[in-house]
Amino acid sequence: MDNLSFKDGKQLSHAYIVASASVEDRAATALRLAQALVCSGGGAVPCGVCRDCRKARDGVHPDVIYIRRQRDDNGTPKKELLVEQVRYMVGDAYVLPNEAARKVYVVEDADTMNASAQNAALKLLEEPPKAAAFILCAANPAMLLPTVRSRCVELRRNSDSDVPDEESGRLAGEFLAAADTGSRAEVLKWCVGHEGLEPAAARDFVSAVLAEVDERLCFRAPAGNFDRRQLMRLWELFTKCRDYLGANTGVRHVFGLLAVDAVPDGKDNQ
Repeated sequence: MDNLSFKDGKQLSHAYIVASASVEDRAATALRLAQALVCSGGGAVPCGVCRDCRKARDGVHPDVIYIRRQRDDNGTPKKELLVEQVRYMVGDAYVLPNEAARKVYVVEDADTMNASAQNAALKLLEEPPKAAAFILCAANPAMLLPTVRSRCVELRRNSDSDVPDEESGRLAGEFLAAADTGSRAEVLKWCVGHEGLEPAAARDFVSAVLAEVDERLCFRAPAGNFDRRQLMRLWELFTKCRDYLGANTGVRHVFGLLAVDAVPDGKDNQ
């Protein structure tokens, strides 16, 4: 996501989860997001050349704040992000920015927050100050509470080997086209026709849909009849399906969930 950009900075979410097994990839994507959130160049963000982008890149922007695990006397990072650190962020978020239009908090190793720390963060994510945004970096986003994840847009930074294959991309496109009709009958027909997928293929399909939804949310790609609210609803649904498949829930059960919940109540045109 080194070329991550947004056509309209006003449409940025107030909270993101950057998920990757690579520390370097998480850091690079979080920095790019932070630049976009403070960019003052106008047009697509981040511009990379305005004062705010350059200061964020150099690590000296007063409105880009990093929350990191504290270290012990030997310089080793502690096991968890402490609830006291999250409470500091909660209080500081209501202080107006110094230079940019908003303050950006980059929470490194957010998946090391215990339940108390996550609940403290949740209150902030549910009712965020208008001039604050949050980037949660996680090697394993499944460690975050579902209520925390549901308040954030999740961006997965994958290695080339994790890019959905052609078949998974094709299946994702077919499913989204069926869901885009607003017809539960069409979605049900698709799900019944593919419920015999092997678990690995089903996981690849779900990952491909999440990648496409991420693309539409972040880059404003053409999204058919889906609006942003519907895309977020699909993202939450497929995140749940991914977690179910990761816990060895049967493919037929997961596809049954998709058949019922992919089209909201009142949207069926059949």
